[in-house]
Amino acid sequence: MTMTPVSVFSGQTVALFGLGGSGLATALALQTGGALVHAWDDAEASREKAAAAGVSITNLAQADWSSFAALVLSPGVPLTHPEPHWTVKKAQAAHVEIIGDIELFCRERNKTAPGAPFIAITGTNGKSTTTALIAHILTESGKNVQLGGNIGTAILALEPPRNDRIHVIECSTFQIDLAPSLNPGIGILLNLTPDHIDRHGTMDNYAAIKERLVAASVTSIVVQDDAFTGAILQRLRAAGRHVICVSAIGSAEYFYQDKALWQASANGAVPCADLSNSVTLRGVHNGQNAVAAFAACVAAGVAPALIARALLSFPGLAHRMEQVGQKGHVQFINDSKATNADAAEKALLTFDPIYWILGGKAKEGGIEPLKPLFSRVAKAYLIGASAQDFARTLEGLVPYELCGTLEIASERAAQDAAQSGKPATVLLSPACASYDQFANFEQRGDMFRALVKNLTAP
Repeated sequence: MTMTPVSVFSGQTVALFGLGGSGLATALALQTGGALVHAWDDAEASREKAAAAGVSITNLAQADWSSFAALVLSPGVPLTHPEPHWTVKKAQAAHVEIIGDIELFCRERNKTAPGAPFIAITGTNGKSTTTALIAHILTESGKNVQLGGNIGTAILALEPPRNDRIHVIECSTFQIDLAPSLNPGIGILLNLTPDHIDRHGTMDNYAAIKERLVAASVTSIVVQDDAFTGAILQRLRAAGRHVICVSAIGSAEYFYQDKALWQASANGAVPCADLSNSVTLRGVHNGQNAVAAFAACVAAGVAPALIARALLSFPGLAHRMEQVGQKGHVQFINDSKATNADAAEKALLTFDPIYWILGGKAKEGGIEPLKPLFSRVAKAYLIGASAQDFARTLEGLVPYELCGTLEIASERAAQDAAQSGKPATVLLSPACASYDQFANFEQRGDMFRALVKNLTAP
């Protein structure tokens, strides 16, 4: 089994709560490294799966916390807001440190392969695309790459750090909050907009956690395109950190403009890569992702010409402005990953006219911030718990139907787009979480893809 054995707690007793994908991988990595793990999860099915894999199960509510060297918490478990999880309270009362799987990786890297290549990416939107894009470019350049973290594979289920192996890791705020020793060689901050405020209390708290990643990096790459990241950039420079400034909307060391990437120089801007023919990196938001990835790969020692070629072969990610079908003049775009208004905005800026499928479990602010883009929407098709609220926002501005389900919405949008008689886009970009009707955004996007396949069949 592929993993990074965690030896930093060898011979010590560790509590672990949360036995989902990353939690199970963490428990096995700790046990393989010689720790005595007492693991628990509130879900019986998760406990049974872990026990079958050889993990020792202990009811932590009844455990002696004075014996634990650490509590390893899964990132989905509340650390501070809306209130600390009961295991967090027990750990704090017993003066037991609380950490996560990213922290364990960092400690193991510092112990066994200090200085091993490690690129970490965070931000509100675009993390997964940028992480996958960097991994793609490095792989195309012949590097030994391990891709994971908040995208795909849990970090401790990857091969261990080594001087000739590059870890490219997406980090959420939940993971950063549990990783006090996080110290990547290259750290990237893409953007900051309100998200997960229920878990962090305030936007300032949320931004401060994101800032930790780039503040602790040897080389920091910051996209300066919003007020929060711009302020962070200035603080890093004032502290004497090595910072590379990039932008998708203005001048910087590397910037995106006119569907191309550019590098600033004393003699004017130098073209680096043309993205005008890229299907997977369309839109200014993907320009932001691409310019950050370009800067990171240059910092990692890859030749700019090779990066430019690799950008054009990037296959893209599922559920992120993914073209899943075409029928006549109508294209179908799966942007199920757009779980908030800021993410949906990127798709609305990219296509026109749009037959827009949206709705689900709404985030704070709903779709009010998207009103300036409503002129691009030919019609909206509302699904899920937010349908009535969104209808009130759209009233008088955009024609809409209350469809209820994704099946009905997809069929009605396809019919209307086909009858329009001109090039059009049927866009699933919900601007909502999926939990009211689906297990996750992936399931929602997979259903849309399957529906489109039937709708576009000859």
